[in-house]
Amino acid sequence: MNEKLTCLWATKTKDDEWWSSFVTAPLAIALNYFVVDIKWLTPNKITLISFLTAIVSALFIILGGAQNFIIAAVLIHLSHVFDCMDGQMARYRNTTSQLGGYYDKLTDQIQVILWFGAIGYAAYNQSHNVLPIFLTLIGIAFYSLRGYLKYLMIYTKMSQDSQYFEVLSKKESMTKKEDTAGLKFGFSANLKWFIAEQRKILLFNEGVFIFMLSLALVLDVLTPMLWVFALSQLYLGLMRGWQRSVQIKSNVVIIINK
Repeated sequence: MNEKLTCLWATKTKDDEWWSSFVTAPLAIALNYFVVDIKWLTPNKITLISFLTAIVSALFIILGGAQNFIIAAVLIHLSHVFDCMDGQMARYRNTTSQLGGYYDKLTDQIQVILWFGAIGYAAYNQSHNVLPIFLTLIGIAFYSLRGYLKYLMIYTKMSQDSQYFEVLSKKESMTKKEDTAGLKFGFSANLKWFIAEQRKILLFNEGVFIFMLSLALVLDVLTPMLWVFALSQLYLGLMRGWQRSVQIKSNVVIIINK
């Protein structure tokens, strides 16, 4: 097997998000195969390209119309492919950095707000009803709450025990998943992995949003998608809040997911 492709595949996140696992991350590997050795093209530049593509896609959503919606859906997917490429490139070149990771996560958060904000505006223009705006605000607020609760949990635990983050990091490194599918595995192993990955759709994270947004734009069903977005984030935000409170009371170190 091609050594370069094997090395690139090894950079794929083992526990990736739902749509990223079997669509955008493999596409990112395919694109990286041709550009990863271009020295002037850095992971941070790829992150910037991803973010700019996301902004352009949001503008097409705001413009409205079936054709613009389809263009936006394609650009949203392209933006997410670039978003997968930057981390893969950094790991392939062994140039990962804290600043790069911060920049990547920051733009990811802003992109979600831009996309759903644009969808809310477009749905309002279609219906002249404030309900899509309300659903957008609920969804964005509780999606942001999920991330805030994660870091609030870490901050609270560290205020009780300064060694908490070190213990957490050590436990995370000990529980890293081994490969169970990929280029070196057979069809049955990959099929089993693919079926198991479908459970992740219930996590309603960024990987799911890419699929939801694109499908809603192509089918022009914006308000129903916003209902799914708002209700899923409301439920997950409240559930995470309860889980974090239980974890804070406990002395057990628990891996903190989104």
